[in-house]
Amino acid sequence: MYPLAIYAAHEDSSRGRTVAEPAPSRRSQFQRDRDRVIHCGAFRRLEYKTQVFVNHEGDMFRTRLTHSMEVAQIARTAARVLGLNEDLTEAVCLAHDLGHTPFGHAGQDALNACMRDFGGFEHNLQSLRVVDVLEQKYAGFDGLNLMFETREGILKHCSVSNARTLGEVGERFLNRTQPGLEAQLANFADEIAYNNHDVDDGLRAGLIDLEQLSRVQLFAEALEEVRHQWPDLSDRRTVHEVIRRMIGRQVEDLLDASAEMIAEVGPGSIVDVRQAGKPLICMSKQGLELHLELKRFLREALYEHYRVHRMAVKAGRTLRSLFDAFMDDARVLPPSAQERARQLSGQLGDVGRARAVADYIAGMTDRFAIAEYNRLYRMTDLT
Repeated sequence: MYPLAIYAAHEDSSRGRTVAEPAPSRRSQFQRDRDRVIHCGAFRRLEYKTQVFVNHEGDMFRTRLTHSMEVAQIARTAARVLGLNEDLTEAVCLAHDLGHTPFGHAGQDALNACMRDFGGFEHNLQSLRVVDVLEQKYAGFDGLNLMFETREGILKHCSVSNARTLGEVGERFLNRTQPGLEAQLANFADEIAYNNHDVDDGLRAGLIDLEQLSRVQLFAEALEEVRHQWPDLSDRRTVHEVIRRMIGRQVEDLLDASAEMIAEVGPGSIVDVRQAGKPLICMSKQGLELHLELKRFLREALYEHYRVHRMAVKAGRTLRSLFDAFMDDARVLPPSAQERARQLSGQLGDVGRARAVADYIAGMTDRFAIAEYNRLYRMTDLT
């Protein structure tokens, strides 16, 4: 571990775990958190949950697992430069997507619509629910019993109504304070990773092309550099060289702007970071403009592409059908999910039953959701 800055998250001043445990003898507390995330079932299932493209569409597209690893790589590198806690940063990055539904954002939108009358569904809150409740591995507690700072970083967004139910980890959404810098960094690394890698996947799928992307300043400048240096380079290698430059430029901008902001505010501890009144991890004005231009392009040219929209429609129909079937008759759920539905229904009525159904659906991989739909609705597949 490199020396930590005074404003980083330090173990000796951590708010600790919900259930007290003996300290690890040969690891840091945040290393333990990272390791628990890596070994949990929800993390393994990320291999078969995709970002934009459904899992069976191709082996080379990003999955939630590869995305989480790429986020962790970007964030851990930046954390070292800024003197932040690398192990905590990595733990947050690896855990941030554990609550994602199958079929990416289309799946989340569909499940949120199904849960509208039962408290809604939000993947950040579900990721926290996974590590706090749903993972069932340890004898002494439900969930993974992660450190407060790790849980704080996982919960990037939260409504006020939900925050009131979350105790200490929800307080910052009520009192308008900031999370630690490691959590702030993980959030930016997430955006940098998925924007740039969606460019790569979109090109690979043939949904966008170099000519379109050449109208995006961040891409155009990197493309000009690569073509000037290697005019005969193949398109595939050109794309790789361009994307690595785009990521590098954004990370450098993030580091420079963040270092400047931290120096300006001068936090003397993580407490000062929380009370700063604004995020201290940031991009420059120009860097943010380039970042937002790329996001707008991806939304218009890729995420609203008719093929992506067609997949989203099918995904939504699949998850709505699953939700309706499970709510109509919980006996079609597997035994463990049936028991969970009975427990929560006994405590909260229909709201509890719906939450148990949402937990089950959100934990599915893309291909399992498709198979479950076929088992429920196709007479040729009754098992």
